[in-house]
Amino acid sequence: MKREYDLSKGTRGAVVPLPPEKIRITIRLDRDIVDHFRELVGRAHRGNYQTLINNALREHMQRPSLAQEVGKEVRSVLREELRGIKASA
Repeated sequence: MKREYDLSKGTRGAVVPLPPEKIRITIRLDRDIVDHFRELVGRAHRGNYQTLINNALREHMQRPSLAQEVGKEVRSVLREELRGIKASA
């Protein structure tokens, strides 16, 4: 190691710039959640736990809400019942 380093031409910031669609945030997660995703990466011997968390959140966003699922089921039951009423009339 050198005794002194010339840092006059150094710049601050990330070594690798973030892609424009990514943002850096601070988020507090429970330890067991982070441990779970780190364990998944460890078992696969590749990947990034942050990417797995991101994918899990995206999957959750794309999943229909409980209200949508219940509404779909109620409409299905109503259609069946109405068909039965029309058939007997």
